[in-house]
Amino acid sequence: MSAGRVVVYGGKGALGSACVEHFKAKNFWVGSIDLSENEHADVSVVVPRDASWEDQESSVIGKVAESLAGNKLDAVICVAGGWAGGNAKKDLAKNADLMWRQSVWSSTISAALAAQHLKDGGLLALTGAKPALEGTPSMIGYGMAKAAVHQLTRSLAGENSGLPQDALVVSILPVTLDTPMNRKWMPKADFSSWTPLTEVAQLFNKWTRDEDRPKSGSLLQLITKNGVTELIAAE
Repeated sequence: MSAGRVVVYGGKGALGSACVEHFKAKNFWVGSIDLSENEHADVSVVVPRDASWEDQESSVIGKVAESLAGNKLDAVICVAGGWAGGNAKKDLAKNADLMWRQSVWSSTISAALAAQHLKDGGLLALTGAKPALEGTPSMIGYGMAKAAVHQLTRSLAGENSGLPQDALVVSILPVTLDTPMNRKWMPKADFSSWTPLTEVAQLFNKWTRDEDRPKSGSLLQLITKNGVTELIAAE
């Protein structure tokens, strides 16, 4: 018998794969949602890449509902996203559109999924970004999209948001995650200030198990110094 059921949106990316592996090791049934299959998940929902926002939502929710067969989820964890730089001078619409699709589409679909299939008291975790708490002139599209995720988080935590009773919704706001791609592109950086993926997965596991839960609607900055990570709630 499984310890519970979780779905990871972005389950094939670096952080998503770490979450899938962590929850599987803890004996959870794990579903992955992404543009490509995660063979380690119990169920892998592949998002139709070229479909509209609305069609992606209906496809994902339909496939997850079929795989759950009436069971409820303990957690919906959205770690999908990406990064693009750029200011207003070149390709602003192009970069902003890409960031919107990667961060906002996935987060809203996760919210709709949670509204229908999360159990009472379950967890909905989204992924914002610490830089988006302020202006991001060198990465405007990215900042816009992540700020929208922050707003979505706070809206979902309010009354009549559509989420199940006593659900916890939070956003993690990393600075830099310790991923292979980040190490490739920033080989001379101070890795001791990067947040390990396993620590993030452990956080999600604790909150899923109703341990050390923050206030619903929290935007939690992940600040890592000398290999030690602190959670600092944004005002």
